[in-house]
Amino acid sequence: MLSRPSIERAWVFTLGLLAGGSLVAAAPCDIYASGNTPCIAAHSTTRALYSAFSGALYQVKRGSDGTTTSISPLTAGGVANAAAQDTFCAGTTCLITIIYDQSGRGNHLTQAPPGGFKGPEASGYDNLASAIGAPVTLNGKKAYGVFMSPGTGYSNNAASGTATGDEAEGMYAVIDGTHYNGACCFDYGNAEISSTDTGNGHMEAIYFGDNTGWGSGAGSGPWIMADLENGLFSGQGSANNAGDPSISDRFVSAVLKGGANKWAIRGGNAASGKLSTYYSGARPTASGYNPMSKEGAIILGIGGDNSNGAQGTFYEGVMTSGYPTDATEDAVQANIVAAKYAVASLTSGTALTVGSSISLRATTSGYTTRYISHTGSTIDTQVVTSSSTTALKQQASWTVRTGLANSGCFSFESKDTAGSYIRHSDFGLVLGASDGTKLFNEDATFCPQTSLNGQGISIRSWSYPTRFFRHYTNTLYIASNGGVHTFDATASFNDDVSWVVSTGFA
Repeated sequence: MLSRPSIERAWVFTLGLLAGGSLVAAAPCDIYASGNTPCIAAHSTTRALYSAFSGALYQVKRGSDGTTTSISPLTAGGVANAAAQDTFCAGTTCLITIIYDQSGRGNHLTQAPPGGFKGPEASGYDNLASAIGAPVTLNGKKAYGVFMSPGTGYSNNAASGTATGDEAEGMYAVIDGTHYNGACCFDYGNAEISSTDTGNGHMEAIYFGDNTGWGSGAGSGPWIMADLENGLFSGQGSANNAGDPSISDRFVSAVLKGGANKWAIRGGNAASGKLSTYYSGARPTASGYNPMSKEGAIILGIGGDNSNGAQGTFYEGVMTSGYPTDATEDAVQANIVAAKYAVASLTSGTALTVGSSISLRATTSGYTTRYISHTGSTIDTQVVTSSSTTALKQQASWTVRTGLANSGCFSFESKDTAGSYIRHSDFGLVLGASDGTKLFNEDATFCPQTSLNGQGISIRSWSYPTRFFRHYTNTLYIASNGGVHTFDATASFNDDVSWVVSTGFA
């Protein structure tokens, strides 16, 4: 048991920042070990979770040639070497293929396989996350989180050392409190080894979102809850727990732990302050939850049966052996706050001005006279010249607006149809009138970056950052560099997603 003096020392060590890329003298898993609840899985793409860890944090694969590389901390115990990723991925796309386990048990997270819900790829596997969808800084140093769109998921169905049956465990995750939805299920934690629903009590995972199908908290959400299989629990029962607050923080520490007829939900702002306890008490009374029947697989971004409709962003998280004390978790929270998570730019290589009128010209050989335009509600490319009609010039002109879902990116309003924006729908680009909903705003927000072919800019979807504006048979899609759709073809991808920006025709 970690004593109060030990906790105080860990707190001091946590706040003692080191130079040269090392964040803290005592990292989260060092603190858990001092509390006799050691990490049996430690996952992060942003930093080392042990003070002495210097191995690989995650692996990325680039679209140009399928080559992979692993990204490690700048120094032992430090922040991920984002510059190495940027160099490796320059001029192409990159996906996160493996999130390595830092505990030494080999509990790495890889592409989630088919389960009760089939994945979106032709093979039934889930999608992989973009390597650049969630840039942040830690103590001023750039790193990347894991931005997970619907259909994205990671898992390990043969994990070692995880809790099974009614054994005790703890876990935390640092997540983006503004990136969520009501679909099932953005989880991190313990799940079924078969990727299928095997009954009540066969899971114990952190959930984040605003799903109200099982349980809920105060307000309209999102909430930190527990996915215990066949139920999202905010408290002792499966209904509302007014003590589980709606979350509004950009960075969130979500904590869950469970033991013999006891469990708790805790949470707080990952950038400041302490943890609060939202529930601590007995297991749910419904059949199957006491005792629990945990199976010991590890999931990220999906439910235990691979239900993969949710979205969210993951930065770091661990799972422990044993039931951590509140004091241990409080010391870990102090460590997280000391890491100083902060937002970073979502755009690069572009200088779009909000309020300006722009046109976007294709750079693919044979198509360089064509501009992004619209014909009715269809976004397409059309040949536009100085002698074109006024109507066509207006259709090929777009007003740059602050991103409707994220102010770090942009939205594009039609010049001739005020209040209508380019948005994606079933991966096609369409012109739609804003209805002010969260979904519309997300679908209509895009993040420009340095172009993939060196000409102009490339424009990726904020909500699906593996997907870029692409012209294919003169129609516009958000396309990935390889995938199940014909418009995801790798041939000429870099050229097809690169656009020269000029002053609008109207």
